[in-house]
Amino acid sequence: MDLAGVAEIARTAAGGTHGARQAAEAALARIADRDPDLNAFSRVLAEEALAEADARDAALAAGQAPGPLHGVPIAIKEEIDVAGTVTTFGGEGNSTPVADDAEVVRRLRAAGAVVIGKTTMPEFGAFPFTESVSRGITRNPWDRTRTPGGSSGGTAVAVASGMVPVGIGGDGGGSIRIPSASCGLFGLKPQRGRVTTAPHPHLWFALGTAGPLTRSVRDSALVYDAIRGNVEGDLYTASGDEPFVDAAEREPGRLRIGWSVKPVSLGVRPDPVHVRAVEDTARLLADLGHDVRPVEPRYPDPTAAFVPQFFAGIRAEAALVEHYDRLERRTRETCRLGSWVSPRVVEWALGQTEKVSTKANRVFQDVDVLLTPAIAHRPPPVGRLDGGGTVRASLRSMPSIAYAAIWNVAGNPAASVPCGTAADGLPVAVQLVGRTDDEATLFSLAAQLERARPWPLVTP
Repeated sequence: MDLAGVAEIARTAAGGTHGARQAAEAALARIADRDPDLNAFSRVLAEEALAEADARDAALAAGQAPGPLHGVPIAIKEEIDVAGTVTTFGGEGNSTPVADDAEVVRRLRAAGAVVIGKTTMPEFGAFPFTESVSRGITRNPWDRTRTPGGSSGGTAVAVASGMVPVGIGGDGGGSIRIPSASCGLFGLKPQRGRVTTAPHPHLWFALGTAGPLTRSVRDSALVYDAIRGNVEGDLYTASGDEPFVDAAEREPGRLRIGWSVKPVSLGVRPDPVHVRAVEDTARLLADLGHDVRPVEPRYPDPTAAFVPQFFAGIRAEAALVEHYDRLERRTRETCRLGSWVSPRVVEWALGQTEKVSTKANRVFQDVDVLLTPAIAHRPPPVGRLDGGGTVRASLRSMPSIAYAAIWNVAGNPAASVPCGTAADGLPVAVQLVGRTDDEATLFSLAAQLERARPWPLVTP
């Protein structure tokens, strides 16, 4: 079951071919073999996972119907609560285990998944490189001298290396899409409010959401169908109720697809590899029957909306930890630099968010889907955060977020879709951006691309 997908593992575990315990044991063996030189996991929950898997097998034997994720081993990013573990946010600020699962984790367990461990991230997910004083450097399984991106880098590495079939990440400025693009995975940031952030009312206010990183489009759709939906207290909600699995299994029809390689961030130039990937994908989509054309997105500047929420989000999380003095020096510097972001400034930034969303969505008056690069640069060497403060780290982050962060501000669904490897041996990806509340079209179109141009998986 080394490279089996979510549906196959659930089917075999529920059908008696391989039980949930066997799936958990296989995942734990792969983690023990592969993780020492990759550093994807900050904590492996071996005993807890085996006990949970045994409970799944016992419930099945007693006649209980299996869930859609029955026996599927799953990794959870450090910032998401898992009962009995410390929610570290990638650092040492907390020391007390939480009592309850986050709602997303509760839903995963209710669907039959088995939580196998917590994955590495930079402290508070502040930058798109998975490196921290506490957890060390997480390495790209395609080339261990390169970063897997971030901030959901540990999750991406766990999935890309075949340790687990799926992991949960978070995306406040590209943190699902950036590591997916760097590691050859499918990673979709859902519509703002599609997935609950409970027990917290929001994740970085209007910017953040949680979701899976997977090796296939259908696996992502299966997991999203298990975790989507809201609870009382969520700051945002999304519309639409079409099952994403149904969308991934149907043809998309003839779509109007606009493409552009223009970065949102000023001063950033896309690598020629990514420009060619967009152009090649545009030609493939035209061959598949879509109406494909270059467009001028007329991006608004998202800075005034993004920056205050970035600072306020990190300050809000830092204020909740038990040991502020144990946070990294760069994190404490970030908190100091963001001291100007008062509640009134956050309220103003949320107003700017609505304006950016309105302007950014003008492109969808003429197209159904926007095609862009996922990231501007090739995955750089590890050590991008070494010795740097907040400003230096932010400047080094710009090529990673140049095409991604605006869609966190606008709220639209956006997906990183693999499209092969480059001469450097590393994966290449493009970004598909959908209309508001229209993940379904992205799932359908991405699945069509996956069938037409299957993407390679890393060799463990």
